[in-house]
Amino acid sequence: MATTLTLKKREERRLLAGHLWVFSNEIDTAATPLKGLEPGAPVRIDSASGRFVAHGYVNPASLIAVRVTSRRPDVPFDATLLRARLADALALRTRRYAEPWWRWVHGEGDLLPGLVVDRHGDALVVQITTAGMERFRDEIVDALASLSGARSILLANDVPVRELEGLPAYREQVLGDAPETYVVRENGLEFSVPSGVTQKTGWFYDHRESRAALRHWTKGARVLDLYSYLGAFGLNAAAGGAREVVAIDASAPAVEAARANARANGLDGVFGAREDDAVEAMRAMIDAGERFDVVVLDPPAFVKRKKDLEAGLRHYALNNKLAFRLLEPGGILLSASCSQAVDDAALARVLRQALPKTAAGLQLLDTLRQGPDHPVHAAVPESLYLSGSIARLL
Repeated sequence: MATTLTLKKREERRLLAGHLWVFSNEIDTAATPLKGLEPGAPVRIDSASGRFVAHGYVNPASLIAVRVTSRRPDVPFDATLLRARLADALALRTRRYAEPWWRWVHGEGDLLPGLVVDRHGDALVVQITTAGMERFRDEIVDALASLSGARSILLANDVPVRELEGLPAYREQVLGDAPETYVVRENGLEFSVPSGVTQKTGWFYDHRESRAALRHWTKGARVLDLYSYLGAFGLNAAAGGAREVVAIDASAPAVEAARANARANGLDGVFGAREDDAVEAMRAMIDAGERFDVVVLDPPAFVKRKKDLEAGLRHYALNNKLAFRLLEPGGILLSASCSQAVDDAALARVLRQALPKTAAGLQLLDTLRQGPDHPVHAAVPESLYLSGSIARLL
């Protein structure tokens, strides 16, 4: 039977508006202590007046003490509800995409907090990031396998956020054999994702639409793709008619994989990748007088926690300042952030501050967002994490 936790007076308002998180300082711990509760255990959330608010699962060691899983008193979160939500998420993706390459589950965006699933054809890569979802590990694997007919399922549970939940880090192949490479099809291109160089779940489906939008600006252009990983932006630029693409990444295995992807798509005559630090590479190219018609700047998250915001914004500013100095007059910059704390307004300020003093201004041509397979929960602004623009230097 689930333990009941009582909220402090008026703390239910945000939850009643649809949010899925309960913070530890919102709980009346004098009346209903958190201490002693097992991480991941099911709980019932009541208002101070004793009114039912939601079901959830708890972690007393986390600032997010409870994650909401159901708002119906008679429907707690169990294997049946889990499977129904996985099926609903699957139906959404198959309605939108003709081929099975997409993010199947996007945590709170699919009412499955603590769970991420990416589908690479008949292979699934799963990330469980909370103690509550870890309790349903076997049920998750069984439901995913039966709903999809997948031949391979990998649990990529080696992300740092699990430490905050008191969970061990591990990677485990739980269905089928581990493939040497995952195959991803995107915008008419085919990519091989070597299992040994994967980041997170291996592929960044969130920028699929951004990469398609980039193609409109690359015909005949010289393109610089920074933090290129497996070459997705650069090869989309090449497919859009770029005359030359220079890709930079600090990972030697990622660079080799990007080169292999260029060859596989017949774009190696246009696309070249090299191992280098992005900032140092930009400085060296500026000193050498190099210029580009298009620069793609899609760095890793520089702001992982709110306390890192100021330092992270300085890092974004430095990268964008250097990128602008590499652009020809009238050049195009695709600048993105996957830091949830850096919203559109913050990134726009970074771009304005990074502009060369000689520039007449900046035209914002397109706004970038995570794709529809990364749905944003309307009441959970934290589920929107990707921001960016395609802009023209004046």
